Amino acid sequence: MSKRPNIIYLLNDHQAFYGHDRDFGPKIQRPYFERLASEGIVFNRAYCVYPLCGPARRSMLCAQYPHNHGECGNDKDVPFTDDTYLDILKKEGYQSYYFGKWHAGPGTAYDHGCEGFCLPGYNNPYIQPEYEDYLKRKHLEFPKVRIEHSYFKQFNLKEYLMSQGQPTDMVDDAMEKSVNENMVKQFGPGQTPGELYEQKYLWSNEPCSGIMQGPKEAHESFFLASLACDQLEKIAQSGDNRPFALRVDFWGPHHPYFPTQEFADMYDSKDIPEYPSFSENVFDNKKPEVYQMETNGGISEHDRLIYPNPVPWEVWQKDLALEYAQTTLVDEAGGMILDKLKELGLDDNTLIIWTTDHGDAIASHGGHFDKDCYMPEEMLRVPMAMKYQGVIPFGQVSNELVSNLDVAQTMLDAAGAAFTTPVDGISLMPVASGRERNVREYVVSETYGHKYPHLGRALMTQRYKYVYNEGQIEELYDLAVDPYELRNLYDEPEYQELKADMREKLIEWGKKYNDRDLLESLKKENAGSPS
Repeated sequence: MSKRPNIIYLLNDHQAFYGHDRDFGPKIQRPYFERLASEGIVFNRAYCVYPLCGPARRSMLCAQYPHNHGECGNDKDVPFTDDTYLDILKKEGYQSYYFGKWHAGPGTAYDHGCEGFCLPGYNNPYIQPEYEDYLKRKHLEFPKVRIEHSYFKQFNLKEYLMSQGQPTDMVDDAMEKSVNENMVKQFGPGQTPGELYEQKYLWSNEPCSGIMQGPKEAHESFFLASLACDQLEKIAQSGDNRPFALRVDFWGPHHPYFPTQEFADMYDSKDIPEYPSFSENVFDNKKPEVYQMETNGGISEHDRLIYPNPVPWEVWQKDLALEYAQTTLVDEAGGMILDKLKELGLDDNTLIIWTTDHGDAIASHGGHFDKDCYMPEEMLRVPMAMKYQGVIPFGQVSNELVSNLDVAQTMLDAAGAAFTTPVDGISLMPVASGRERNVREYVVSETYGHKYPHLGRALMTQRYKYVYNEGQIEELYDLAVDPYELRNLYDEPEYQELKADMREKLIEWGKKYNDRDLLESLKKENAGSPS
């Protein structure tokens, strides 16, 4: 196909997928994602490059590992020094549009040649004038949410500094009060079960669940989908034959889990069995210390997970049911865009990619809410599907080891373009088109921590998983027989040869991709080992 394709890129945020959606409890309904997959290819072994928004989103822009692009945490705002795929597409003559969250470093998509609606950092769409205008056009009221459960916890500056290994002797009452007032401005004063709550704070990131009152159209995902559909209408009516690239970054299904009743009614919480790792004791010396880290209210004390989990499974069932419902809601919003594309006849020569930045640890490994620096499959595995009519054959199911690191390379390859700066990702077009197989022996995800600083690297082969944790015990799992990672094999004699081989593969990867932090950490560790 000689004409350069249009590109549609849909990105969900923080989606519970592995285990929750595959072989555990009721199936999460994602009819539009599954339709896209049936019309192209779905990758069953897709991983995130880093289980955290900022680093992963930067990698999806520039196809570099976080240790190379430098955005190794949320809101670090490391300057862009290399081109993003958006910059390249603009130079190639693409019309570029972006709707939704940025959270990939300084600035917004506007700085990279895009039009649309894009907010810096994480932000909150519900407090923007564009959302207010949308409500007026659609004759909608500002949504209220009936709170069902909250994990809100008053911020403690001393505890936070201690978790970061920083001194606390300078913290006084005035400083603590000032920090807490600032936190309230960002996240609100907390949410009380039973109250009607409005999302009017600086970050739409409340650690809670509930039912959004009123129609689904008031939800941020339908707001973004509506903006994207309006833009597609303008493109179709313009007569402009230039190719276009349109990206939509939803805030959901990231918590707060606030679906409308229509979607909540699709799931009965009683149908959700206890998650296999919910009752796992992560304090039993078979898991690295990072699994103990937890900062949410009701399940933590001194930034450590409480064991056994003090929140009963019946409550977790309800949280999961609302998380599933919100995933289905976001799926329908994305489906609006796909339907509009087809309706306007713009899907014939269009590459469509739909994936997620990272997973969600909800209810796993002792009962966490949110994420941190541990690296279980629940946080690393992501859904990923692609469609390109006439190029990608229908109905493919791939078990290739791929990463959302590869998305930018894939889009540029399809567009007949390329980065001019070094990249670490690969194009998935040869796999998707059926020209290549076995593109990787292993795939690697990395972390520098989140609320708790930590250097970790996870290496996955088709069967096994090895995790290096700086200063803590290693992890080794046989995913074929232990998919929920309940048996750490790192110290079992019969697995020492395998562990050494996996570790050697990680060193090989570190050298190939210039991971000096990993190599230096291993060097120090070896220097401190007894001869």
